[in-house]
Amino acid sequence: MRQVRIIAILNQKGGVGKTTLSTNIVHGLARKGYKVLAIDLDPQAQLTTSLGFDRSEVEGLEAALLGDSELSDVTYNVRDKLDLVPAGYDLTELENLSEGGSSRGLLLKKSLLAFSDNYDFVIIDCPPSSGLLVVNAIFATQEVLIPMTGDFLALQGLAHLMGTLKNFESVLDRQLKRWIVMSRFVARRRLAQDVKEKLIEHFPNSVLATDISESVVLAECPSFGKSIFEYKPGSRSAKEYDSLTDDLIIGRVC
Repeated sequence: MRQVRIIAILNQKGGVGKTTLSTNIVHGLARKGYKVLAIDLDPQAQLTTSLGFDRSEVEGLEAALLGDSELSDVTYNVRDKLDLVPAGYDLTELENLSEGGSSRGLLLKKSLLAFSDNYDFVIIDCPPSSGLLVVNAIFATQEVLIPMTGDFLALQGLAHLMGTLKNFESVLDRQLKRWIVMSRFVARRRLAQDVKEKLIEHFPNSVLATDISESVVLAECPSFGKSIFEYKPGSRSAKEYDSLTDDLIIGRVC
């Protein structure tokens, strides 16, 4: 039986490169030989689109979470060693689910219980919110990967997110491993360097060693339905994501 790592890619602040991170991490892991399940938990379905998957004629994650299907029924192979559970058109219905009480937050965890044993990594791309979908991700996960940009508003948002995670840990009665990655990073900006230094100071052994630089090619990838490894395999961005994937595998930090 595999020892699966379940990681939620999470930040309540939009515009931090969360889906770009999800897309390239899941493909990066698969390229290194790991069996990966990518779960698109964002109703905007940006991870689904970024991986070039057409969700128009298939059931999505909501069918499994709302009990109409098993998770295996809505899992599709999109690359070698990489499977995807796409976000369907009705995923927003879960945010408005009123029945079930506290068990509403355990739907994803229950769906994953046996199915996740087929994988080395389960990566969950979360919406930029703090609603029921994110609650499901936190209850299902063991680790949280947080993309951060080099500005002080991002630091404020991170403080709020860390408080939220701490509250959940008291309910879970366990700690979530936190990883932070500098995303859309501009190394020549003094402000970005200051933010990174503060993160390393306040969250020791959590900031992954490789920064992901701001890049036009990363912004172009989703329109082609490709990861950076497919779109521009020789680019600096591809090399950074290859290194970042290793960081996550071995826990290499600043």
